[in-house]
Amino acid sequence: MPVPWFLLSLALGRSPVVLSLERLVGPQDATHCSPGLSCHLWGSDILCLPGDIMPAPGPVLAPTHLQTELVLRCPKETDCDLCVRVAVHLAVHGHWEEPEDEEKFGGAADPGEEEPRNASLQAQVVLSFQAYPTARCVLLEVQVPAALVQFGQSVGSVVYDCFEAALGSEVRIWSYTQPRYEKELNLTQQLPALPWLNVSADGDNVHLVLNVSEEQHFGLSLYWNQVQGPPKPRWHKNLTGPQIITLNHTDLVPCLCIQVWPLEPDSVRTNICPFREDPRAHRNLWRAARLRLLTLQSWLLDAPCSLPAEAALCWRALGGDPCQPLVPPLSWENVTVDKVLEFPLLKGHPNLCVQVNSWKKLQLQECLWADSLGPLKDDVLLLETRDPQDNRSLCALEPSGCTSLPSKASTRAARLGEYLLQDLQSGQCLQLWDDDLGALWACPMDKYIHKRWALVWLACLLFAAALSLILLLKKDHAKGWLRLLKQDVRSWGGAVTAAGGRAALLLYSADDSGFERLVGALASALCQLPLRVAVDLWSRRELSAQGPVAWFHAQRRQTLQEGGVVVLLFSPGAVALCSEWLQDGVSEPGAHGPHDAFRASLSCVLPDFLQGWAPGRYVGACFDRLLHPDAVPALFRTVPVFTLPSQLPDFLAALQQPRAPRSARLQERAEQVSRALQPALDSYFHSPGTPAPGRGVGAGAGDGT
Repeated sequence: MPVPWFLLSLALGRSPVVLSLERLVGPQDATHCSPGLSCHLWGSDILCLPGDIMPAPGPVLAPTHLQTELVLRCPKETDCDLCVRVAVHLAVHGHWEEPEDEEKFGGAADPGEEEPRNASLQAQVVLSFQAYPTARCVLLEVQVPAALVQFGQSVGSVVYDCFEAALGSEVRIWSYTQPRYEKELNLTQQLPALPWLNVSADGDNVHLVLNVSEEQHFGLSLYWNQVQGPPKPRWHKNLTGPQIITLNHTDLVPCLCIQVWPLEPDSVRTNICPFREDPRAHRNLWRAARLRLLTLQSWLLDAPCSLPAEAALCWRALGGDPCQPLVPPLSWENVTVDKVLEFPLLKGHPNLCVQVNSWKKLQLQECLWADSLGPLKDDVLLLETRDPQDNRSLCALEPSGCTSLPSKASTRAARLGEYLLQDLQSGQCLQLWDDDLGALWACPMDKYIHKRWALVWLACLLFAAALSLILLLKKDHAKGWLRLLKQDVRSWGGAVTAAGGRAALLLYSADDSGFERLVGALASALCQLPLRVAVDLWSRRELSAQGPVAWFHAQRRQTLQEGGVVVLLFSPGAVALCSEWLQDGVSEPGAHGPHDAFRASLSCVLPDFLQGWAPGRYVGACFDRLLHPDAVPALFRTVPVFTLPSQLPDFLAALQQPRAPRSARLQERAEQVSRALQPALDSYFHSPGTPAPGRGVGAGAGDGT
């Protein structure tokens, strides 16, 4: 990469020494050594694996000092890169071993035995160079004539040209010789950085400061540095200095790097990765990581950066108990980001989940098969183990552990142990995994639950018959009892309807506290109908623990799996956020709270609309006096957008189950919701500082698709 002289003077100072850096012509690596020594480059890219230090039988060469120098490597006359030249100073350590015969008998040894003393001393010098994210290792061979072999004295140095590095990077160099004599030498050096780029923190925000003159133009790029594969660009702009770019702390990940360069021909690009050790960046990395199922047996981990992790299968029971790892019989597997990992499954099951650990701490858990196979089932998992003599044993995985079958324990699986074994032998259980060590079986428990409910219903019928007989015997009180029974049945029927209502996920932009109170009033009113409403206002603790992206992803998946509907409640703030995403593909870095689920949801909501999956799953709504439906971006008007409270009957009809007949009580329910909303609407629109209808949203705001 060409290096303009004015940039070198900025980075390294205005000393004449800087402007006279030695130029190495040609792309080849080279080595040379002190007079009297002979050396050559054995390998320029080798695997560097230092072994243990072993006592040398005779004199050996050992490194005593490392020295570095900045030079320019120029493959072409006008194309130069900054390079680090390394010089290793060597000395002789150890002694020749005395011949045993000479020591024992005091006589002279065979003249032929003195040949090693007159032979030259030869060694291999290993140089390792590390500059994040790359590393290189080279091997140099050095030969010292016998005349220069003086014990404990320096014999000269060997020089290697050279290791390429970027301005501002930190490099680590270490060296040792073979045969080994003592520990290797280490040297850590910070290369000069361009002084006009600085990274500073201010609370939750991070500032990128470009302190340059007003007439200079620069390019600034943010990217994810990938250990495997090319970098992933995240953000790019051409700027005129000086500039301060603000990043929110939620955008930080360890591999987020900054590249900056002058907008001039053949300009050098400076790269820095300042967030590698930032604890916030590591937390954000796990919040952004996702597990994705590819086939029945294969899945992968999506994450912006590489991370140390291991994964195992676990079994999640229907009752909400913790997912129990299947280790043993299955083992933990190392995970590489964006690399396919396989589990030897014969069948998938919604209760099978994947756990990902990092440093023995659970970071991710996803029931990947539930996306395609539906919700959790009331199945019990049987673990079959086999010893080398092919003796088999069975146990049922329960929250208390693995219960042996048959067993006299008081657990559910133990009570049904004989039936489960019969189901297994008759082929009613699903085999999930099998190898020489054992197998996994999923056995359904629904039929046993049905038998228990049949007994309950039989008891209820007997009780009802007895009650009827008593009422007939007491005719005077029959009417009163029947009236009370009728009221109880109606109340019970209404409770069942409400509990079994359709799920609705309400998304909104938290423009201000008054608008949040208005949203809370709408959500509370909808809960009085046969609807199960989820809104981030009621899940702040869960939202803070999981992060807005993870919380929305889980709520959206559960709502759509249950045949529910996602309600997009548009406001001026929501329209502005949607317009930014439609125009730029991402939102501008800015301040937003840890509970901003609407901003986090756009990355999942927009693909549904762009791919035509939104109709039937989404509806839109806005308040009459706050926003006109025409201000909603055109992409989101592919689903019905209702104004509230004027179109409440149609809005409530859209929230009913698909293909459900329009209820005769719909108008009554709409009036009920309207009465509940009216105090909140009056308070919002008459409070000081309330925006005028449509304020901040132009009539054509939605046409930027």
